[in-house]
Amino acid sequence: MSTPTGIGTLTVRPLDPLRDAELLHSWVTHPKAAYWMMQDAALQDVEREYMRIAAHEHHDAYLGLHEGRPAFLMEKYDPRYVELVGLYDPEPGDVGMHFLVAPTDRPIHGFTRAVITTVMDELFADPHTRRVVVEPDVSNKAVHALNEAVGFVAEREIDKPEKRALLSFCTRAQFLAARGVAV
Repeated sequence: MSTPTGIGTLTVRPLDPLRDAELLHSWVTHPKAAYWMMQDAALQDVEREYMRIAAHEHHDAYLGLHEGRPAFLMEKYDPRYVELVGLYDPEPGDVGMHFLVAPTDRPIHGFTRAVITTVMDELFADPHTRRVVVEPDVSNKAVHALNEAVGFVAEREIDKPEKRALLSFCTRAQFLAARGVAV
């Protein structure tokens, strides 16, 4: 899927864990990616993690491109089997999501908002997706604001093994309303 935005075209392709590992390593170990929790990961750790995701039946990773150049990472997962097992009652059509914007020396105003919108467009392109679920760190105020801007509603804080998280949901109707699209 290709999404034209005010900042250029964003596209998403399946991640190749071996080919993309070096690039991902530079992103996930960057200080701006602290919430990704891979700051001390070696290249082999990143390869191994994304090979694990590639082999998982209920977890997928994608590389996001801006004008054809790598610019963000997107993961989607089935919360019945990954990340949120036992932490909430999933509904049919729930899809979990993570995204990470690549660090840059030349930030583009509105880029991260365009990325999360593209990620949501990609998830809702599947007619089976009824609701997107996220669980960012409770202290990640910047991502909470972004999530809210695209229609997420926080439900409650939950304790995951690696963090205290803010469980939030966004239905297709909430996403379209946040974009100003009549439902």
